[in-house]
Amino acid sequence: MTHRLNTNKQFMVGNGILAFAVIFVVVIFIYMSLRLQKEKQSERHFLETYSINLVKGFTGDSLSLFINDSLVMNKTIMEEPVAVDINRFAEESALMIVDNITEQVSVFDLSKKGGNYRFEKDAEGIKQLSR
Repeated sequence: MTHRLNTNKQFMVGNGILAFAVIFVVVIFIYMSLRLQKEKQSERHFLETYSINLVKGFTGDSLSLFINDSLVMNKTIMEEPVAVDINRFAEESALMIVDNITEQVSVFDLSKKGGNYRFEKDAEGIKQLSR
């Protein structure tokens, strides 16, 4: 009696086992990389600070200051100058000054090194003064 080897079936079973092994290894590497990224993000602290000064033209305005999507200040300006100090909390930051009455938004990029920023309001809008 002759025994026939079913090589096609053996080949397909071997490929199936190999495919499951590759998928298992990929899942392990993805899990390890995500866990490592989360640990690095939780350790991230910035030492820089932003000093925002509203120097001239803001008296009587109702303003909101945002850095990225975080509300920093929301109040009516009674006297000038107004100074706000904020610690840097993100890799890149943008300052948004929103006039709550007219809903006009002025956007300014903030440096990664922190720094002092001075702003003035006139008939044309809000302008950043030189440092």
